Amino acid sequence: MAVATYTKAGAKATTAAKLDKTVFGVEVNNHELLKLAYSAYLANGRENLAVVKTRGLVSGGGRKPWKQKGTGRARFGSSRNPIWRGGGIVFGPTGEENYTKKVPTAMKRKALRQALTLAATENRIIVIDAIEVKDGKVATLNKLLGKLNTKGRTVLVNDVKDENLERASRNVQKLDVLTAKQLSVYTIMNADTIVISKNALDIINEWLGGNK
Repeated sequence: MAVATYTKAGAKATTAAKLDKTVFGVEVNNHELLKLAYSAYLANGRENLAVVKTRGLVSGGGRKPWKQKGTGRARFGSSRNPIWRGGGIVFGPTGEENYTKKVPTAMKRKALRQALTLAATENRIIVIDAIEVKDGKVATLNKLLGKLNTKGRTVLVNDVKDENLERASRNVQKLDVLTAKQLSVYTIMNADTIVISKNALDIINEWLGGNK
């Protein structure tokens, strides 16, 4: 499967790169798997910040509101009873909940192949010889992205971390810079354009290709 290919300067390459069919041309017949991998990514990145006060944590309420008998009212031992206004919360979040979801490695890789296949069939993948911004400037990166004609949310996939590239991309909206092994179903499905360097493409093929 041929794909749009560019030189590192952003010019159209004379020879188009070919995508491995075992990674970018698999059968997509299980959308539930994609949904599972997508939701697992969100769940594993969820911060557990919600905490409520139970009856024992709410201040006050130490004195019995009224005597036990003789008032004609129901008996209560504390004004911080959960059924009273200002009382404690029952069964609320404690901050110790575990929202993570575990997805087996084989299922993760299968979901990645399916997500990459969808991206390839929708012409959202671009291959470039190398992603380089040697001066680390935003203007240089924007100029390269303009030559590549990227649209919407863009993901740049490199083989290794590049400090200059990360510095240049820091203030560019709707742009993510990842290494090949950092790809996830979430980032692939949400991207409008995925720019992959040739070295990163080799890593992806080795990582997800064949029967892995």
